[in-house]
Amino acid sequence: MAEAPRFVVVTGAAGGIGQAIVREFDRVGYTVIGTDHVAMPAGLPCHLYLQADLARTVADEAWAAELFARIEAALQGQGLSALVNNAALQVLGGADSLSRDDWRRTLDVNLLAPFVWTQALLPALERVHGSVINVSSIHARLTKKNFVAYATSKAALSGMTRALAVDLGGRVRVNAIEPAAISTEMLKAGFAGQPERYAALESCHPAGRIGQPEEVASLVRTVVEGAGVLHGACISMDGGIGGCLLDPV
Repeated sequence: MAEAPRFVVVTGAAGGIGQAIVREFDRVGYTVIGTDHVAMPAGLPCHLYLQADLARTVADEAWAAELFARIEAALQGQGLSALVNNAALQVLGGADSLSRDDWRRTLDVNLLAPFVWTQALLPALERVHGSVINVSSIHARLTKKNFVAYATSKAALSGMTRALAVDLGGRVRVNAIEPAAISTEMLKAGFAGQPERYAALESCHPAGRIGQPEEVASLVRTVVEGAGVLHGACISMDGGIGGCLLDPV
């Protein structure tokens, strides 16, 4: 008898970390459903790819229901092994510049969408005692200037992870990963022509380097397939920088 397919849904699938997550699950035989607000990158191994604005799934309930129905149809009655809430919006600015729309968009994409998607896909997750993985950030605990909206949204996402674990009990496992800097193409583009600044970023991490997207993807899969007692955890993946004290003297 053929083995039943294992399905995973990945939001933010077109980004650097998202693509790595998609490829990692595809590599080990999962059927991947991806979504992002941009068109699917060439060669991304998604069984189904939905170009969708996550903020709209929060604001437009009828439109979101149609989107989730397409995902349910793709599952063909099978369970959902994992929902990876990876998509995020990073609007930089402080108390003097952040607008109400900046806040709404940030919270809709980074916090409310993970809840809405978890709620909508909960029946499919429960069929196989699946997992929800929220990709949070070191900014949930430690931040810097001009990250007010982003840091607040990630702190709330990590808090929601713990609360959902309590709320759902043994029905579905919910965990989060909190990476620090990850070497995506977007991050490297910000250091174009400034190799010394990039080297300085790496050297300030006790690990001597920053993380790779593939390492995040590997950890996501490990949490999905790992010990069933891992529930409500927010796992730091920061190269040790979270333990550093910056002393300007």
